[in-house]
Amino acid sequence: MPVFSAHDGTELAYRVSGEGAPVVCLPGGPMQDSVYLGELGGLSAHRRLIMMDPRGTGRSAVPEDAGSYRCDRLVDDVEALREHLGLDRLDLLAHSAGANLAVSYVTRHPERVGRLALIAPSTRAVGIAATGESRLATARLRRDEPWFAAAFAALEAMVAGDAAGDRKAVDPFFYGRWDAAAQAHQAAQDGRRNAEAAVAFGAEGAFDPDAARAALAAFTAPVLLLAGEVDLNTPPSVAAEFAGLFPDAAFVVQPGAGHFPWLDDAGRFVATTATFLG
Repeated sequence: MPVFSAHDGTELAYRVSGEGAPVVCLPGGPMQDSVYLGELGGLSAHRRLIMMDPRGTGRSAVPEDAGSYRCDRLVDDVEALREHLGLDRLDLLAHSAGANLAVSYVTRHPERVGRLALIAPSTRAVGIAATGESRLATARLRRDEPWFAAAFAALEAMVAGDAAGDRKAVDPFFYGRWDAAAQAHQAAQDGRRNAEAAVAFGAEGAFDPDAARAALAAFTAPVLLLAGEVDLNTPPSVAAEFAGLFPDAAFVVQPGAGHFPWLDDAGRFVATTATFLG
């Protein structure tokens, strides 16, 4: 894997797939390596995907300062990657919690972003939160699935505040189809998230929603916000509120998709995203 040096000297790694103009891809987790993104359903046939492993994950080194895992401080790593690639501006694609980092980067360096694609994005950086009822309502769309009863019971317990609930039981809700491919994808993510770094990612001071909202309101570059119709993590209503923070974002809900839309319908996902990226 290629590597580059962050501004604090930490050695960071990234994967490259495909040809053409580069798109920097930020994984979620938070603080999970980029392997689970695969080639984003074949998006690599249209653009060169630069998939960074955040510090302390995958092939990237563990930093000396654990405080550098905080989301606002990770902005410097994205900027160091841009400099390493020799890009005046970068096209940025972020999934899930990676959207918080993308928003933080846009807040600080709006002139450095050519196009911004937010896929099933987390909304912490802009101060939007999904309610328990919005998650339950989204989950009820799956009531005809054979696994629904046990998964919904576990979800209800979590929404009610049971921190020790069976989180694995709700995994099927994050995929449009809980088939062998989805189960293999979920299993492959085990152990690839840096739990210590994930706590620091959202530590006090990591986010400034007012500043982020002001920056997004003034951000005139093209934006795509893609939500999964049955995504429990970021229900479409929450994603729509996020999209409304931009002057003119393209908001797309992918039918039947969960939190990983490139797995649920690769053809539709790639068509939407590649068309946007150009």
